[in-house]
Amino acid sequence: MAAIIEVQNLSHTYSIGTPFEHIAVDHISFTVEKGEFLGVIGHTGSGKSTLIQHLNGLLKPTEGDILLGGESIWKDKETTRAARFRVGLVFQYPEYQLFEETVYKDIAFGPKNMGLEDAEIRNRVLRAVGFVGLDEAILDKSPFDLSGGQKRRVAIAGVIAMEPEIVIFDEPTAGLDPAGCAALLDNIRAYQRATQATVLMVSHSMDDVASLADRLLVLNQGKVEMLGAPKEVFSHAARLTQIGLAVPQITALFLRLRELGIDVDPSTYSVEEAVHQLLLLKGGSADA
Repeated sequence: MAAIIEVQNLSHTYSIGTPFEHIAVDHISFTVEKGEFLGVIGHTGSGKSTLIQHLNGLLKPTEGDILLGGESIWKDKETTRAARFRVGLVFQYPEYQLFEETVYKDIAFGPKNMGLEDAEIRNRVLRAVGFVGLDEAILDKSPFDLSGGQKRRVAIAGVIAMEPEIVIFDEPTAGLDPAGCAALLDNIRAYQRATQATVLMVSHSMDDVASLADRLLVLNQGKVEMLGAPKEVFSHAARLTQIGLAVPQITALFLRLRELGIDVDPSTYSVEEAVHQLLLLKGGSADA
């Protein structure tokens, strides 16, 4: 598959020339393939949010470049503007950015700025509402009359209504209860499968991305610490712990079983694989 995003030797330094100068992203290079689900993991201050704000041109690199479909997003003003529609960014706590009189107007804001016809805008709003699991009956309500979880979904719908090629979620489950977290992750998974969009999801939780991501990008102090399939990344549990990250709960359990002398794979992270291994240990059929 072809790379849709190429991050080339990207660096970003805040407050250059002042006592507060700080390198947030330090010579990062990686690619994201079209249709891939990439999890971006790191402790607080690892550079996750700074990195993703470069991918649609909200921040300009101190060094390096971002290529979208093989072309620099900084080629000219028109290319930069187009990148902001092609790459949708859902900020952490996006519900704080709601401002319109009705839910419909809020979701329609992006498509309207794209210059689309009213009929197409409505179609996109309805599709987006369906993807995030909201009832169309709320479209005429004020977004400020909704619950916190509903507001979060409306804000996400406002981004995906623009139907970007790439959607970036920055800590989408922050502040949600376990049921709300699980439901939203299910919506994100369903959206990605239905649209084949490229998705990047920033999180500090390995459990959140373990079952979703094709690959994981682990950041540490502004640098790429690891990049690979979840199983490969979780095989380095000791290093992940050392840089302030917790492995998924299932991986932690299987690491402990291995320490106790039980012959299991310590990089196990999915329920299905865990069940498979435990059935084999019992002498039963893995297909049971």
